[in-house]
Amino acid sequence: MAATIQCDLAIVGGGLAGGLIALALAKKRPDLDVRIIEGGATIGGNHLWSFFATDITPGDRWIVEPLICYDWASYDIAFPAHGRTIAAHYHSIESERLDAVVRATLPAEAVITGRRVADVGAAGVLLEDGDRIDAKGVIDARGAGDYAALDLGWQKFVGREYALRTRHDVTRPVVMDATVPQVDGYRFVYVLPFSDTRLFVEDTYYSDTPDLYRSAPGGANNDPIGERLNDYVAKGGWDVGHVVREEQGALPVALGGDFEAYWRSGGKGVAKAGMRAALFHPTTGYSLPDAVRTASLIARAGDLSGAGLHELTHGFAAQTWRGRGFYRMLDKMLYRAGAPDERYRILERFYRLNPGLVGRFYAGQTTMIDQARILLGKPPVKISAAIRAIASGPRKPKA
Repeated sequence: MAATIQCDLAIVGGGLAGGLIALALAKKRPDLDVRIIEGGATIGGNHLWSFFATDITPGDRWIVEPLICYDWASYDIAFPAHGRTIAAHYHSIESERLDAVVRATLPAEAVITGRRVADVGAAGVLLEDGDRIDAKGVIDARGAGDYAALDLGWQKFVGREYALRTRHDVTRPVVMDATVPQVDGYRFVYVLPFSDTRLFVEDTYYSDTPDLYRSAPGGANNDPIGERLNDYVAKGGWDVGHVVREEQGALPVALGGDFEAYWRSGGKGVAKAGMRAALFHPTTGYSLPDAVRTASLIARAGDLSGAGLHELTHGFAAQTWRGRGFYRMLDKMLYRAGAPDERYRILERFYRLNPGLVGRFYAGQTTMIDQARILLGKPPVKISAAIRAIASGPRKPKA
């Protein structure tokens, strides 16, 4: 017999966005009866989230502080013609920590995992097993809506955490190593030193397509990205004992699109958070800074009804989308103004700029002066190509 659970607020989706909202409400509104519903076995899944300290305002730091697993005071970048160390704090969060903190903070009955959702409305959630959750307010944070409404490129990656037999020599994160051969668009490798004998190495591509594993020429069924990762590790001289874990994904890079159509595709009249609300950085695809801002906004809200939450989250997401046109313009230049294997030149030029500007860019807080500095000077692509790219419409999917 189907059961009905009554609560004040239901958060559908136990990823980063949903988990942060649950934690923020537990801290600021402990009187609320909250449920977080996740189809997987754990909150957060199998992910590593990294961010710069400047991505989060001091007033919102309390939301992520308990989750930080690693902290570094500086990071490196490397390009064929330019390399530097930037003095800026960089942090990483492991999904296991998010799961542990959510379960330690919320009552046991508030965390519902391993149960899939059939339908979501503004005041209720229907589970696939027939049970129902009736709530005064609902937030849908299950992941992306219909990407067909957006004009996208992709940042796709495969990352592996390696346990080494001997100590490595990496002293700080390498956020971008673009000295590697350029394949499938702009390619770079990302390295995080978790301990003296633990390294996380990720192979990343700014590509036109989201697919990760491709057959080699001639139709051989292999894993070229995995092979490139192994080659990179071997060239680093790192003696691998075993692979601790692996993750992969494809993050959207927004060139344009219809925000309202995308919002409706994720559920008309339902409050949304995270990728489902199009709350991600247009150039990096990262959603953590926006997820923190959303959690802070909801924790301070007075009206947590279904209608009130929809108005709040839609307004925030729409305003954020409108304010990021500059990034989408740059993304068009990145993807359409030059050859894919020459995209690294645009990023190489960007990383010659002031570290403060770089930090504001990642935080999605680029100023008008920053914009002028990014655009001034000799561009790494032809001006005529850049103009055509900016004026271009969405690309039609290949048949």
